[in-house]
Amino acid sequence: MKRVVLVLLSAMAMMFSAPSWAADSQYKVLVLAMPSKYHYEFVPVARDSLERLAKLHAFEVTYATTADALDKDLAPYAVIMLLNTPTEELNASQRAHLESYMQGGGNAVVVHRAAITLPAGSWPWYEKFVGRTVGTHPMLQTGVVNVVDKKFPASFGLPEHWIWSDEFYPLTNPYAIAITPVLNVDEASYDPTKIWPGQTTHGMGKEHPEAWYHTFEKGRVFVTALGHNGEMYRDQHYLDHLMGGIYWAATGKGVQK
Repeated sequence: MKRVVLVLLSAMAMMFSAPSWAADSQYKVLVLAMPSKYHYEFVPVARDSLERLAKLHAFEVTYATTADALDKDLAPYAVIMLLNTPTEELNASQRAHLESYMQGGGNAVVVHRAAITLPAGSWPWYEKFVGRTVGTHPMLQTGVVNVVDKKFPASFGLPEHWIWSDEFYPLTNPYAIAITPVLNVDEASYDPTKIWPGQTTHGMGKEHPEAWYHTFEKGRVFVTALGHNGEMYRDQHYLDHLMGGIYWAATGKGVQK
């Protein structure tokens, strides 16, 4: 009788334990989500959402909130996500490690505040890596974001015209970097001159990208300038947008022909 019970218990354990393949992760992502003066509420919200995405899509997340994550071995990561990272707080060694990672074939996702270098022009390599340089700092407004590349994974979960509230950064391209825009913001849907005191801007006109991708060094870079507010990291459209960028950066796949 005891033997029968043991056999039954063993069978039940096999039934309720996950198969070995279910625990396999397809790739690893390092998320560097450093809080700063104006971006800190997002940190725990984004962590929860990204960890749920990782479970759903079978990848592994290492979530870091301090720059020393870049001091460690970066080779295991298919992607480094710079999530609102204040890049001016990275020291020379950490900057060099990021550069070496990309030169070795690494890939990156750059989100919102992480697209900024302070002061502008202080880290030319990084501005080329992002593909654009952020100019003045606009106030948060509601506008219409339009999908301009329906074939790229970061647009798949989005409506063609998307009501979104964010800081729509004006951009320049001092290094003549070629990018492929995924989302543009319609400047007629908000006031592009509404910025913080002491700055001036006239907007960018019709071609105002909010998300884009390109290749750089030996890797892939996806950039979204959206993502100022912590609540955004609970929005399903926004999470679909991020997941599409992560998926492409990690694998190079998903772009429809």
